[in-house]
Amino acid sequence: MISKSTVQHIAHLAKLKTSDVEAEKYAGELSRVLDYIDQLKEVETDKVIPTAQVTGLTNNLREDKVVAWDEAEKALALKQADITEEGLVKVPKII
Repeated sequence: MISKSTVQHIAHLAKLKTSDVEAEKYAGELSRVLDYIDQLKEVETDKVIPTAQVTGLTNNLREDKVVAWDEAEKALALKQADITEEGLVKVPKII
């Protein structure tokens, strides 16, 4: 069983504030989670093949190709943009 002081120590390392009531509650919850993990360790998995995904899907990638637009297509695309500058679409800076 995880102690309340262990929970408070972990919370301190994670820079989380916990009350005594919360620490007591989380101690019980974490203990149950770790008990469940111990149960999973008992499952026989030696003959199970490791799997990264189960759907059988694969990434279908295409080669990037530059396709030049004619002036009419370019003008139509720029017309749909909220803000343009020097023939380019201008967007807000995102940091």
